[in-house]
Amino acid sequence: MFASLARLARRRSRLVLYLSGVLFVVAGALGGSVLQELSAGGFVDDSTESAHTAKAMDDRFGAGAPDLVLLVSDERGVDSPAVAAAGARLTARVAREPGVEQAVSYWSLGKAEPLRGKDGQQALVMARISGDEDQVQDTFERLENRYRHTSRGLDVRVGGHALADKEMSETTEKDLLKIEAVTFPVLLVVMLFVFRSVVAALVPLLVSGLTILSVLLVIRVLTLFTEVSALASNVATGLGLGLAIDYSLILIKRYREERDRGAGTDQALTLMLRTAGRTVLFSSVTVTLALAALLVFPFYYLRSFAYAGIPTALLAAVVSLTFLPALLKVLDHRIEKGRLPGRRSAKAAKAAARSNGGRAAGERAAEEGFWHRLAMGVMRFPLPVAGAVVALLLLLGAPFLGLRLSLPDERVLPADSQARQVGGVLRDNFRAQETQALNVVLSDTPGPGARRVAPYAERLSGLDGVARVDSEAGTFAGGRLVQEPSVHSARFGAEDSTYLSVVPRDQSMSEQGRELVEHLRGLPAPYAVQVGGPAAELTDSIDSMNARLPAALAVIAVSSFVVLFLFTGSLLLPLKALVLNCLSLSATLGVLVWGFQEGHLQGVVGDFVVTDSITWTVPLLLFCLAFGLSMDYEVFLLSRIKEEYDRTGDNTASVARGIERTGSMITAAAVLISIVFLGFLISGIVYLKAIGLGLALAVLMDATLVRGLLVPAFMRLVGKGNWWAPKPLRALHARAGLRERGP
Repeated sequence: MFASLARLARRRSRLVLYLSGVLFVVAGALGGSVLQELSAGGFVDDSTESAHTAKAMDDRFGAGAPDLVLLVSDERGVDSPAVAAAGARLTARVAREPGVEQAVSYWSLGKAEPLRGKDGQQALVMARISGDEDQVQDTFERLENRYRHTSRGLDVRVGGHALADKEMSETTEKDLLKIEAVTFPVLLVVMLFVFRSVVAALVPLLVSGLTILSVLLVIRVLTLFTEVSALASNVATGLGLGLAIDYSLILIKRYREERDRGAGTDQALTLMLRTAGRTVLFSSVTVTLALAALLVFPFYYLRSFAYAGIPTALLAAVVSLTFLPALLKVLDHRIEKGRLPGRRSAKAAKAAARSNGGRAAGERAAEEGFWHRLAMGVMRFPLPVAGAVVALLLLLGAPFLGLRLSLPDERVLPADSQARQVGGVLRDNFRAQETQALNVVLSDTPGPGARRVAPYAERLSGLDGVARVDSEAGTFAGGRLVQEPSVHSARFGAEDSTYLSVVPRDQSMSEQGRELVEHLRGLPAPYAVQVGGPAAELTDSIDSMNARLPAALAVIAVSSFVVLFLFTGSLLLPLKALVLNCLSLSATLGVLVWGFQEGHLQGVVGDFVVTDSITWTVPLLLFCLAFGLSMDYEVFLLSRIKEEYDRTGDNTASVARGIERTGSMITAAAVLISIVFLGFLISGIVYLKAIGLGLALAVLMDATLVRGLLVPAFMRLVGKGNWWAPKPLRALHARAGLRERGP
């Protein structure tokens, strides 16, 4: 395979470049419009009780959690006759809008006290929009334009779930442009110092551009068959840029090594693909397998990261193994054009290599660098070094034990977001969580008037954390009836079913909200019961994630173990990699809990609302993405260590030389991809900040503390046991093993 790729680069380089140019144009034209086809949401498992409840609410009652909230303000007071009349007309107007299933307000419900602000100058109008998420967005955009300004003397501000979804999508799209505008110049400057020449620094950007546009084209095709989250574009851009730079770095570094040893362009390309090319291919497979674990989850938000990440990893490798060698062939010695001062030219390096015996000179250089000295220093005192680093990682990871999860709401948006501002007013100026009510659906009941709803509603209203219960039997609070049924109570009933609206006293997206859901589901009911609503969706989403988490972890662990075994022929080294990766990832998650959940990074990484929780998808996404990248670097490192060990049989020397040959490359790759991820701090969405910072921390800790200190310490302590495997597995590795094959 790699010989064929080398022949293609040598003999058909210009054809490859022409075809790549055509792909660039086509992918840009067709994939560039993908942002318009992406969806918000995707946090709900359609097979859960809360999802079934939401469907029952929609089908039987045309009701559910409000999608549109109008915050009505007037200095005359919401109870003044003029304001009350205008408010009633506004409610009736919203109710008549096409696509609106139900609209209620403070005035239409007979001056329902919870819908009146504490200051008496604000009140709420709440509407439910019919259809799926995309249909809701279409209807909402039409309604927003009609009601976002003053209406008949009333000051009206739009808020609610639909606006939050819309602003998340718009913010994501705008942030993507800002991130690219900031990170690209920074990356280019850093790459000048890493690649040491202007032309070489531009090559990874060309590789990443072709990769990203190709991935966007793949995502555009996927949107024809399934829903894809708006964040897929961020994954394609961030991961595509990072992996393209990583793969370009390892290939160009190996190409330069072979040129420095005296090889011509064609020979250097062949050796580059046989060695580093093999590593790039299987590194991309490792990342792909880690991201494939996300496919076991029934949330299209999580699956979208796999939809974007898997083609990104594979296409980054394909472009790096085809387009990049062809470009190197055409550029030839011009790859060193614009070389920065302070290092030898390629011509001088080749002359030195010839005069000093080529490989022998390279070996002496591999024993004189910083990373070699560091590795040898660590291996002189392996136990103290390993103990200190492990203690530090455990200390950083300690806050992870207090992790609390929640669904994202308008509080993840930036301060100038209207949804966040209106949501803040609802929390500060209104007594209960009206827009976060839980829905308790009772099915297979007698007809209206014969149902025994009142005793059950009384018991529900007496539970801790319940502000009140609205039902067709009236309104209940504190275990007693506080308002007799009225004409408005009929909306809670259908022919053979009814529902109760349970308004929580505390924040719905919290541990208290989840406990309330468990109490509601555990309380004996007179009829078949289903519980839905925001807190129920959070509970069911976390339960659904936990149920499938073992399968996802098994996919990651088994696939990573197999790939590393095929590279090393060892049973112990893959186990070591799994343990050390989990250790560094727990430290990363601990920092995120400390910084975002507890709020210590507020102001440092930008403004955000401290909610005492983290969006429930963040830890899982971080684990899969960071694990894949760390295994990527593990393959880079172990492939060179194994190459040296196969050649010399000296464990200590092979570890030091392998780290020396890859240390600067892995560190440079980690710095470059961290710049990409740190660009996510520019985003106004809190969980994107957390993902970006978390990935950057994980990559940097992995490249420094783990690869620079823990790996040499561990491999020195174990010695030749690093390479042990039972005889049958040794035979298997001899036949099917993977390795960088030197010249």
